[in-house]
Amino acid sequence: MRIAVFSTKPYDRVFLDTANIPHGHQFTFLEPRLSRETAALAARHDAVCAFVNDQLSAEVLSMLHTLGIKLVALRSAGFNHVDLAAARDLRIPVVRVPAYSPYAVAEHSVAMILSLNRKIYRAHNRVREMNFSLDGLLGFDLHGRTIGVIGTGQIGQVLVRIMHGFGCNILANDPYPSDAVVALGGRYVDLPTLYAESDIISLHCPLTPGTRHMIDEQAINQMKRGVMVINTSRGALLDTPAVVEGLKREQVGYLGMDVYEEEADVFFEDLSGHVLQDDLLARLLTFPNVLMTSHQAFFTRDAMQNIAETTLHNLTAFAKDGSTPNAVTVEKHKR
Repeated sequence: MRIAVFSTKPYDRVFLDTANIPHGHQFTFLEPRLSRETAALAARHDAVCAFVNDQLSAEVLSMLHTLGIKLVALRSAGFNHVDLAAARDLRIPVVRVPAYSPYAVAEHSVAMILSLNRKIYRAHNRVREMNFSLDGLLGFDLHGRTIGVIGTGQIGQVLVRIMHGFGCNILANDPYPSDAVVALGGRYVDLPTLYAESDIISLHCPLTPGTRHMIDEQAINQMKRGVMVINTSRGALLDTPAVVEGLKREQVGYLGMDVYEEEADVFFEDLSGHVLQDDLLARLLTFPNVLMTSHQAFFTRDAMQNIAETTLHNLTAFAKDGSTPNAVTVEKHKR
């Protein structure tokens, strides 16, 4: 098959080329994001391979259909950027990588918790400037603290195991409770209870109409004063202006973000020589108690290898007999 790979970075090419050796597909690696302006680059290909910030709206999918695209292969687990109803109507199957490394994302979440709590990022910068003062670096013991985990799929379950090892009390919220979480002493509660009792809240749920902006002003007001909020899932789970206000009045004491609602034009790019045009993002970066990374929670060697191998498996299965392992459909994922 001939596959147009959008949003390509050097590391994508390395892992996809290696995984493709036994499959023999023809890749065209394209740096631009997939959008209505760039969809024409998929001409003379059989499939497109897209990432999290590529746009797969009804308009773009219609353009791809006109170009003869027969398959959309996502090299991600998330699919909120795809108009699944339009894909169904156009008869373009959409396949994804449902699980690449829950450890990568969960471990990054823990890294953010530890870094925010113990001010590691601030301490590192101080020491490099020969400032060895401890003022302003006071943290707290994780042992005995309560962490609220929203979403206990594979990633959430790994996080629960890690935080249980720290001696934390575990609260959880998920429409499908996990026996593994309960076995570790986790207690499933409604969101108001989780907000009110948690010292740390970590988000590991998908972005759906029901979860969009779930952390809004009302939710923040129900939380403990000084709560730590960690989001390594999807940016739009947070109502970012409401979170900024929560930071300003110190209701939110710590914020760790690996994702951002308007990240598409910023994340994965080197903008060090440019003026940041996103005023809200610029405001977030002024807070000393905000730690932001640019959608790198997934970014481990193990995860990249798994993503590439599953993507190639999806492509080859379709090329061989039209089957679609790891398909995502509007019927299957309607919430």
